[in-house]
Amino acid sequence: MGEVRKIQKKLRQIENLEIKISLTAEERFKISRKAELRSRLAELQLQLSGPQQTPGTVGDEKTEEMKRHVDAAAAAPPSHPPPACKVRRGEETKAQATRAPAARQSRAETAGLSAPRGDQDRELQQEEAKLSSLRSLWEKAKFRLRPLCGHHDIVTCVLAVDSLVVSGSRDTTVKVWHVPTATEQKNLGGHTGGVTCLSAPPLEYCKELARSLSLSDTERFILSGSADCCVKIWTLDIGQCVKSIYTFNAVSSLCFVPEGDGYIITGSDGGKVQVWSWHTFENCQSINAHQDAVTSLQSQGPLVFSSSAEGGVSVWENMCSDQDPLRLLHHWSAQVTGCGGQRDGRLTLSPRGDRVFLADGRAWLKILHWRTGIVSKLANHSSITGVTDCAHQTGGLLIGSCYDLANGERSLNLFALPQCRYLASLTWPDAPRIICIATWTTGSGDHRWVTGGDSLVVWEQLPSSGKQKGDVTVKRNSQLESCVLESDGDTEDEEDSDDSNEEIDGECDGAEDSGSGSWWRCALQ
Repeated sequence: MGEVRKIQKKLRQIENLEIKISLTAEERFKISRKAELRSRLAELQLQLSGPQQTPGTVGDEKTEEMKRHVDAAAAAPPSHPPPACKVRRGEETKAQATRAPAARQSRAETAGLSAPRGDQDRELQQEEAKLSSLRSLWEKAKFRLRPLCGHHDIVTCVLAVDSLVVSGSRDTTVKVWHVPTATEQKNLGGHTGGVTCLSAPPLEYCKELARSLSLSDTERFILSGSADCCVKIWTLDIGQCVKSIYTFNAVSSLCFVPEGDGYIITGSDGGKVQVWSWHTFENCQSINAHQDAVTSLQSQGPLVFSSSAEGGVSVWENMCSDQDPLRLLHHWSAQVTGCGGQRDGRLTLSPRGDRVFLADGRAWLKILHWRTGIVSKLANHSSITGVTDCAHQTGGLLIGSCYDLANGERSLNLFALPQCRYLASLTWPDAPRIICIATWTTGSGDHRWVTGGDSLVVWEQLPSSGKQKGDVTVKRNSQLESCVLESDGDTEDEEDSDDSNEEIDGECDGAEDSGSGSWWRCALQ
């Protein structure tokens, strides 16, 4: 496994080099070794393949170890740890993670006592029938792909507003696209640094701002954050910047919280979370929330979820006050989430009820039960060389973006919610690396997606009976289909745990230890 980890590390470093704007002759030579390294990695994977290497299953020895954990937890007296918000960072232990099997066993036993066996069997049969029907529908799905050409660098964020797509790029521009014609409608230039994040306030908050600016009530606004330390507010119809907020920190993430008078939440590359009033655009609160860059911010009702490059996840409650509106409910460190230490991944999150889906650059999606700190894993790739760049939800669908370091293949994996059951994988020739997704549905219920990364692409679902054939191939990965949710223990290898004397130097900014040399950091700079 040592050589596998070393080759994986070299391939990750080559990925960093490939997205640099300019390359030296030495760097170009290192990139030329990619095919050789991939071939060697594929050979090693073939040698290591075996019954205990099957993704989504645990070998006999580890099964017995997990059963011992369950038995020990069941025999031990119940413990009541202090609230997560009162636990200092770094003090959480893996005991919280090992409680997961016992907690699931307890819930299963309780369910068994509360419902007759016959009712349970019928419910399971109905669930399996519904899942089978859904899989059959996705097997027949057809998509037409249409590239949106205009950006000159990596697309870091995308947004869907009505029939428009908004994209932000490392080339410092925000572009507005008309989806039916796949044409650029507006080029919003004004940032002096790469655009890192986008958000759109709900219509009622747009109307409020439009009235204060003597604009039409139908005017829509979008927010863009940038490495130039600014958040800009743009009008979609007019295509002008109506407000610029200087945050004193490079903005790495943002979201809009539609509670009370409305709040803009920003995250910085230094770990700071800041709150800005939508009514006055003044700063309401500044919190040193994380130890590293705030990589994702998402709102769910009055709750705000933040994640950081060091692997921590925080849950905040919006108190809708003029000063210090955010109150910390829970903080789960990397020791609990299991998301730390990935230099080539950016921890992104997608909340759903009591669960948060986490993508941190590994072959697994993590599922954090944010009230209890219980973490489980969902296989998003059939190989340990898979990289999960982002996770997105739309209706009852979970979409995981996957990239294989060994062969360069890209795909989108689809899972049915809330059970997180695998449905299908979408792939196509010469697919770009996808690092951001936005979705919406048409009046007829068909899916429309837009993906960003190496390129910007609109996905249009076609009728299954239509004569036009989409560019996308729908396939089933039997290894993912057989996977079940697992508790997050010590079953996952750490690719970067081994040191190598054959390091590939010249990573972006040359700061490997700090993580600034990662593919994500390069993409967002």
